[in-house]
Amino acid sequence: MRIGIICHPTYGGSGVMATELGNFLGRQGHSIHVISNALPVRLDQLNGNINFHEVMVDAYPLFQYQPYELALASTIVEIVRKEQLEILHVHYAIPHAYAAYMAREILKDQSIFIPVITTLHGTDITLVGKKPVYKAAVCFSINHSNYVTAVSKSLKEQTESLFEIKNPIEVIPNFVNIAGYGRADRELRQSFASKNQSIICHVSNFRPVKRIMDVIKIFNKIQEEKDSILLMVGDGPDRVAAEQLVDQLDINEKVFFRGKTFDVKSMLGISDIFLLPSETESFGLSALEAMASYVPVVASRVGGLGEVVDHEINGYLENIGDIDAMSKRALELLTNESKMSIFSASSRAKAESFSMSQISETYLALYKKIIDEKK
Repeated sequence: MRIGIICHPTYGGSGVMATELGNFLGRQGHSIHVISNALPVRLDQLNGNINFHEVMVDAYPLFQYQPYELALASTIVEIVRKEQLEILHVHYAIPHAYAAYMAREILKDQSIFIPVITTLHGTDITLVGKKPVYKAAVCFSINHSNYVTAVSKSLKEQTESLFEIKNPIEVIPNFVNIAGYGRADRELRQSFASKNQSIICHVSNFRPVKRIMDVIKIFNKIQEEKDSILLMVGDGPDRVAAEQLVDQLDINEKVFFRGKTFDVKSMLGISDIFLLPSETESFGLSALEAMASYVPVVASRVGGLGEVVDHEINGYLENIGDIDAMSKRALELLTNESKMSIFSASSRAKAESFSMSQISETYLALYKKIIDEKK
C-alpha cells in the first residue's frame, strides 16, 4: 500500500506513535510518505520505503501568522498526486484533520478520491480542541473524516461528551516496539550515577499540562531520603522555569536536562522509576515505553493512564498534584528490592500486551477495509 501519514514532529505521543507506525509499515514493504513541518524525531530515514516531505511556509508580511494549514493542505494534494497515495492517516486533530479534509475536497475536483483516517491523541481534544475558537472546526473535521480512531477508551468518551460526534470512534491503543526496549548496559548507567544512586526519569514535551514543576518537587523529596539523580528528557516551554526551580532547591548536581535526545530508549533503560504527574493524559505513551524497559511508573490518576498502569501492580496512580504521595510511592519501590523486582517484571508484562506488531496489524486491516470500500 501507499500510505500518507501526517503528524507533528515533536516528542509528544502523537508524533512518536505516528512515526513508529510508519517505520513498522515501511519494514513490512509498504510505501510510507510522512508529511510534517520538520523531520520527526524517530523517523527511520535509513529505510528505503520511508519518505519524508517537509511542509514549507513562505513568509509574507501581510500575515501576522503564516497560513500553515493552507500550506499543509496544498502539500498533501501535491504528494497524493505525485506519489499516488491510497490513504491518508492524520494524527492529532489540529490542524491535520482540517487540512486533510481540505486536501481531499481539492482532489475530488480533480477526480482523485482518497480516504482520510483521523486518530485522536488527547490534548487535541481535551485541551485545545474544546476551546471555542477551534471547537467547530475540530468537530467538523472529525465528522467528515472517513474513519476516526482514539488511543484510549477514556479519550473516546471525552470526545463524545465534548463534541456532537456523528462518526463512530474505534479505540485502537498506542503501542510499543517491545524488541527495542530493555535494560541498558551497566557502563552507560555508571556514566550518570554512582553504584548506590537511583535514577529517576521523566520524558515529555515540557508543556504546562505535564506539570514539570511537580516532577522536580517529587524528585526533591525522593533525593532527600534516597540518594538519586533525575533525568529530564525532552524540551519545551516550561524548561526554563524547571531549571530555575532546580537552582532554587540547590539540586543542580542531581538533575540532568538531556534535551531532545534521539536515544530515549537508553535513558529509560538505565532508569529505576518513571515519573508522569500530568494534569491530563489520554493514554501515556511515555509511561508505556518506560514499562517496556522494566521501569515502574508513578503517575497521576487521570485519563487513559489507568488503562496502561495497574495501580499497586506495576506502578502507582495518585491524585493530580499530590507530590507527597507520589514521592512516598517512589520511595516504597526504591527502598524495597523485592517489591521493585516484582513491579519491574509486571511492567514489562503489561507493556507486551501493547505490542507494535499486534496493533499495527489492526491499522493495516483498517487501511485495507477502507481502500476496498473506495473501489
